[in-house]
Order: sequence, then structure tokens, then C-alpha cells
Amino acid sequence: MKTLHKILTGGAILLTSFTACKKDLNLKPTNDITADKVYSTPEGYKQVLFKVYASFATTSGKGSGDSDLGGIDAGASDFFRLYWNAQELTTDEALCVWNDPGVFDLNYQTYTSDNIILQGLYTRSIYQITLANEFLRESTPEKLASRNISGADASEITASRAEARFLRAYQYWVLMDMFGNPPFLTEANEIGKVAPKQIKRADLFNYVESELLAIENELPVSNEYGRATRAAGQMLLSRVYLNAAVYTGTAKNTEAVNYASKVIGGGYRLHSQYKNLFLSDNNQGNPETIFAINYDANFTQNFGGTTFLINAAISSDMDPASFGVPNGGWGGIRSASTLPLMFGDYSGNTDKRAMFFAGKLENDNIAVFKDGLAVIKFRNVSQGGITPPSNAGTFSSVDFPLFRLPEAYLNYAEGVLRGGGGTTSQALAYVNLLRQRAYGNDSGRLNSISLDVILSERAKEFYWEGYRRTDLIRFGKFTDGSYLWPFKGGIKGGRGVEATRALFPLPSADLIANPNLTQNPGY
Repeated sequence: MKTLHKILTGGAILLTSFTACKKDLNLKPTNDITADKVYSTPEGYKQVLFKVYASFATTSGKGSGDSDLGGIDAGASDFFRLYWNAQELTTDEALCVWNDPGVFDLNYQTYTSDNIILQGLYTRSIYQITLANEFLRESTPEKLASRNISGADASEITASRAEARFLRAYQYWVLMDMFGNPPFLTEANEIGKVAPKQIKRADLFNYVESELLAIENELPVSNEYGRATRAAGQMLLSRVYLNAAVYTGTAKNTEAVNYASKVIGGGYRLHSQYKNLFLSDNNQGNPETIFAINYDANFTQNFGGTTFLINAAISSDMDPASFGVPNGGWGGIRSASTLPLMFGDYSGNTDKRAMFFAGKLENDNIAVFKDGLAVIKFRNVSQGGITPPSNAGTFSSVDFPLFRLPEAYLNYAEGVLRGGGGTTSQALAYVNLLRQRAYGNDSGRLNSISLDVILSERAKEFYWEGYRRTDLIRFGKFTDGSYLWPFKGGIKGGRGVEATRALFPLPSADLIANPNLTQNPGY
């Protein structure tokens, strides 16, 4: 049972009632649940904080058939499913056969400002930012004093503000990375008074950096499983710095190396078995995962998250029960042929990170699930082969790692190769630690590394974990015609696309609603 699920569920229900009634900030809600009641006790504050966390793992507080977002199917509206589609379907790692709205536009990199998946991701990120802003607005010393909350309770609430700021910074990083120039609001803005102003990408970089630096020493060194820690903030800073040249035009590789080193020195260790990182009990005995989205098949049900990642990756004739979803198997997403070919031997006998289901390698027909190898990296079974309880035989209890220690190793190595200080010998040693685990011996050991090696290693280590689009952009390979994969640009052999495709368009609906916004170039 996942540590947070009871609080997640309670907080989700509580704040769904609260936010649903708060239509006009100038009026008291007519509903009997108001801000004064929600925040009247320390427990109320904790439940609201966990609603901010819960918006990662749930689509609403009302169950899998409902969504906090309008205009999109509830099952497709959870953060991870939207994020994964944007980061993976646009790359050389994955294709989706479903003809659902927006899917083929991502497969082909032909998305427009009306793409419902991108609109959903944009809205989901802003929704979580809004929740964090609300918590921060209501947890000031003045608000606590006015509600007679003091002593240890007040200190605990004040300390948790750093977590809310981290979650907000994470979602602003998503918007910065994906959309570049989004609307911008903090707790200082009153929602509904005026339309949000647009922030430029470089200015948003400065904001995210300043927030993460400000809370670095306020985040706890250790925390309940699934909650943010100091290392999570440092890992996000390293990621932001590694991509600084993309976001601002100015590299910050020294900072990327320094913050990767902080994470590496923070007490985390590699799990002994790569495959166990993606099983239903990956919340136990796992020294590698720094920050994860928690899922529980009975308490945080939705048709996104790892439920989506497992079911969509297998078909009904692949024995779904062996993947812990006996009533599942949706046959939707599979590998682009470029992914298994990165391993050379993709059987898993050499590099154990290669986890593919035997079948046809080539992607001849994008609408045929069996045209391309199925990825079987994620399984809803424990290390002992036990399927966790589920009242539907479809939902997953596999937590999804947003940050793992290997990212720090590879950020360090890449930052060194890009001139960010550190040592090449240490960078090589970190890469070989990952390859030692992957091969189970010294046969994969490298004597030297290059940026091409790092990009390849990142694909092998992190495939289907939502890294690839960002990595390809940083390496100049996302839109360029010099690197192709099946159906890039909408043709079977692939083609280069406009450089402006490296940024997604702002949703047309928001441009119409908010006159302060200017569309990204090329759309």
C-alpha cells in the first residue's frame, strides 16, 4: 500500500468540492465548503497540499470517469499520459496506432494549436500551478495567525510551502520546455481579476531557477515516500541548467555539473536490478528513485499513468495477466524501430535494459500495432511475480519515477563534455556504472565517451520515461533532416521538419480567451 494514498484521496475530494464552487473571487462561495473552512485546521492544510501532489496521479477527486479539465476525455487527461505522449510520440522511441484526436499529429510532428493532447498538457500544468498558488496564498504567517494556527502546526505548514513551490517550479519547467512562453501567475495574483500576462522563455528560466535556489535548503533532506526532497529540487536544477542554452541561448553546463554532483553526493544508490525499477513494488527497497508519481490500483485509479503505459503497450494476445493486468491489453503504443536498434542486440541477452516483446521490428504501417516491437519495460507485478490487488484487473500500482539517480550521472557526464568543469575520468566512471548494471559484468565497459555516446546512453537508460524529446532538441536532432526515424514529418522514411516544431504551439482556445498571449513562431 502506497504511503500517500489515503491523504491523496481525501485531499482530492476535499479540494474538488472547494475549487468547484469558487467561481467569483469577490464573493463568498454559496457552497458550505469555503477557504476558511478548508484551511481551518492543520489537517485541512495537509489535505490541500496533497491535492497538489494528487493532481499528478489522478484526473479528479471523483474517480477515473471524471476530469478536472474540460474539453478532453477524462481517461486521457492525467498529467503523465499527456506528458508522455508529448515527449515520446514526437520522437524516435514510440509510435501510437490509435486514431484518437491529436495522436497522429504527434506521430508525424504536424501538431497545430488545436491539438487536444497538447491543450490538455498545457491546461493540466496550469491547473497544478493554480493549486500550488492557492496553497501558498493561504499559508502565509498572517493567514495562519488569523486561523489561530501556531506552534509546531504552523511550523510544519510553513515548511511544506517549499514543497508547493517545488511542484509549481516543476510545472513551470514543463511549460518552459514544451511551450516556451506561457501565461504566468503566482500567489501574488488574484485569479479572475485580470487575464494573466505572458512570460518570455528566458524570463521563465530565471524565475524557475530563482525559486529552486530559494527553496534548496528549505526542502527536507528526507521526506515521506512520494514527497519532494532537497535532492528532487537539485535534480530539477541540474536538468534546467543542462538545457539552459535551449531555453535562454546561454549555456550553464558548470551549474548542471555542480547540481548533478550534489544529487550524487546525497546518499542515493543504483538499484541492483534495472528491471525492478518498473514493477508494482518499486516503492520498496529502492535506493535510486528520487521523486516519483505514486499510483495505487485501488485508490488512485485513472486511465493514464502507468495504467496507460502498461495496457497500451501490450495487446490482448500477449497474456495480459503476466503483466499484472488480466483484463487489460489495449494494443496502442509500441517502439519506433530506431529504439531497439540503438541496442544492437535488442534481445536483452547483452544489455538487460533492452526489454522488447519478440515480433516484427519494422514500422511499415503506422496503424498496425504489431508493426514494431512492443516495449515490456513496465509490469504491474512485484519482484516475486505477484499481481497487486485491483478491483478491475486493469489499473496499475507501478509508481512512475520522474527523477532517478542515473540522470545525475549522465547530466554530469554531458556537462563535462560540454565544457562545464568536472573531470572526464569521473564522467566515464559514471557512465560505466550504468553499463555495468546493464550488462551484469564488465563486457559493456567503455574506454572513452563522447556526446553521441551520452545521447545513446540516455536513450537506453531512460526510454519511455519521458526524456527523449527534450534530449533530441538539446542535441539538435529533433527537427533536423540529418537524423530521421519512421514517420517523422509524416512519411514512412522520415524527413526533416521546420525548426519551430521544437516548441509546441500555445492552444488556440487560450489565445482567444487571453489577449495578452502571442502565439509561438511557426503556428
